[in-house]
Amino acid sequence: MSQLTTGEEQLHWKNWIDCRDPQAGDILVKKYIPLVSYHVQRISVNLPRNVNRDDIRSLGMMGLFEALERFDPKRDLKFDTYASFRIRGAILDGLRKEDWLPRSAREKAKKIEAATYELEQKFMRNVTPKEIAESLQISEDEVYSALNENFFANVLSMDETPQDQEDKEGNNYHIKDDKAVLPEDNLVKEELYKELLRVIETLNEKEQLVLQLFYKEELTLTEIGQVMGLSTSRISQIHSRAIYKLRNILQDVKH
Repeated sequence: MSQLTTGEEQLHWKNWIDCRDPQAGDILVKKYIPLVSYHVQRISVNLPRNVNRDDIRSLGMMGLFEALERFDPKRDLKFDTYASFRIRGAILDGLRKEDWLPRSAREKAKKIEAATYELEQKFMRNVTPKEIAESLQISEDEVYSALNENFFANVLSMDETPQDQEDKEGNNYHIKDDKAVLPEDNLVKEELYKELLRVIETLNEKEQLVLQLFYKEELTLTEIGQVMGLSTSRISQIHSRAIYKLRNILQDVKH
């Protein structure tokens, strides 16, 4: 983020909160633009190639502007946290409103899922992406990307809480407190974490490293590529394959 001393930032916040000073607002926006880039990177990795990243960035910037307008420094909440919630919410809301997954992609995902079911019934076991690809005469990468895109689309459709609920009372809105785990969920989560760890250990070394750098160290795909000496597209491919494997194994566990 842009380098501002604590005193300078506090002064800009005061000028913005007290009198909506445009210059102070511009400075604060520039400081937090990297936060937009961060969320664009992390959400875009699961989106199809036809989705313009500039459009995603525009949605994220709208979230940042809204965060700046609505932020109340008197509340016990850091702006970074609040802005992240707004930025991510604006991007996901924008994606929900647009038919960003083309009909052709949805149809391809249905064909892949149908072929997967038929092959599993035939062989009485889980089938590999290579076997699915050969059955449909498409590439393995198409199998990975189509299912990951469809999976992300389903996640979006299930999360319909509008972001303008932020200032309303009631059960529909909350900023998730990760520390607040209901007792009845504790055992389930612990078992899921154990299973997830076991599944991750079945991945190859590169897949484990990419997941660790992306989700734990919070590096971008480009930064991971620089660390591992690989192209960004290759890192994206490794990430997609790892997520595909995890998703399939965890779904089997749930069933």
